[in-house]
Amino acid sequence: MTRLVGDPGAWRWARYALGFRLPAENRDWVRHDLTDAGWRGRMLLRHLAVMVPVCVGLGSLPAEWWIRVMVGMLALVTSTFTVAISAEDLRRSRLRQHGFDR
Repeated sequence: MTRLVGDPGAWRWARYALGFRLPAENRDWVRHDLTDAGWRGRMLLRHLAVMVPVCVGLGSLPAEWWIRVMVGMLALVTSTFTVAISAEDLRRSRLRQHGFDR
C-alpha cells in the first residue's frame, strides 16, 4: 500500500489517535482518513491502539487471574461498543477539529 501525501509518521499518528490535532501539512491525510471508504474500521483500529495498552495495564493489577482478564475485557468491549455506536459523532467532531465542514 502506498503512503498518502501528508501521511503522518508514527509519533503524529499516535497523537492523532489520542485526539490531538494534526498540523496543516497533514490536512489531506485527515480528510482521507475521515471521509473515504473504511473510515469506521480505521476509527476502531485507532481506538484499539489506545485501549489495548490500557487493558493490559488493568490486567496487571493484583487479583485472581480470571478477574484481571474479565476487567480488561470489560473495558475493551464496552469502550469499543461506545466508539462503534457514536462513530458518526466522533467523526463529525474530528472533522470540525481539523477545519473541515461536514
